Amino acid sequence: MTPPTGTRRARPAGSAAADVDKSAAALTEVLAAVPFACAAFDRGTGVRVAANCRFEGDLGTLPGHAQRDALLATLYGDVTGDARGEEVRAPGSGRWYALHWRDLDCGGRALSLLTAVDISERIETLDSHKSQQEKLLFTSRMMSVGEMAATLAHELNQPLAAIVNYLNGSLRLVDQAGGPVQVERALQAARTQAEHASAVIARVREFVRAREPRRDAQDLPLIVDTVLELLRLEAERLQLRVELALAPQLPQVYADRVMVEQVLLNLVKNAIEAMREVPAAQRGLRIEARVNLDGDVEVRVCDRGPGLSQAESEQLFSPFYTTKSDGLGIGLAICRSIIEYHEGRLFFEARDGGGSVFGFTLPTPDRRI
Repeated sequence: MTPPTGTRRARPAGSAAADVDKSAAALTEVLAAVPFACAAFDRGTGVRVAANCRFEGDLGTLPGHAQRDALLATLYGDVTGDARGEEVRAPGSGRWYALHWRDLDCGGRALSLLTAVDISERIETLDSHKSQQEKLLFTSRMMSVGEMAATLAHELNQPLAAIVNYLNGSLRLVDQAGGPVQVERALQAARTQAEHASAVIARVREFVRAREPRRDAQDLPLIVDTVLELLRLEAERLQLRVELALAPQLPQVYADRVMVEQVLLNLVKNAIEAMREVPAAQRGLRIEARVNLDGDVEVRVCDRGPGLSQAESEQLFSPFYTTKSDGLGIGLAICRSIIEYHEGRLFFEARDGGGSVFGFTLPTPDRRI
């Protein structure tokens, strides 16, 4: 019997399902030809309909990979809405992808097509260029610092030599006149510090000219005594208690004495400055030295200051980073360079009960490389 004009013949129920399967198979073949990770999701339900092998290999192991919203939550974490960018880092593999979404109608089905382009090499290249630029900037600034150091060393050398001569002359006059012992001791202490400053400047000039520092066996207790003597007046003015805890029969260290003195002097000065606002009764500086498990001599400078935050401790040794309002941020960076030159390491720890611990290690003469 011929159906009435204008009426549509009903399609078998299985025919629509077959069309869906055909469109899905065709879509899978198309996605297989795409050179990037690619997947299609149902625009209404968000369920993944098809994906190519690249998607399965790159993103198919992530939690929620079979559902659009769950996959986005995995890739972006807590970042939602407008804060989402096109570039994401896949958890697990750590690779970077540029995500692109397009709406697609396939076989009467509304789909969202996702392509994820691997841009890890580009990101690594950009990071490498940024790192090189930062190193060049740091090198430029350090060259400027070196030029200033060389100029200062030259300008200060002559006045210091004159100071030493005046002090020597004063000592002779005091000796001839039989002056007070206290005056003689004060002049001798002043001469010692002037001679030490002159030695430091001489080493700065050598360092700027990239000469090899002189390393040999040194007694660490003598280095500690020299540093504490230089800072004795400041410690007394701040009513600072200084405690020494040097292990008995401490072995010698293989080091350039003046350079190590500068490191220890910088750490002790930082510790003293950290306790300026601390009540006098709570101020305490402790210098420890012992042989660690690696056989190196480990020196620790412990203070009772306010301590450092996690963010500050992570950037401590970065060049030109400082927590001081009048600081240059090169002290700890230079200290680290000096200690690393000595085949040691410079480190920071939070002190139990409050405060900070800055320490470094030095090899013994029999362990030098």
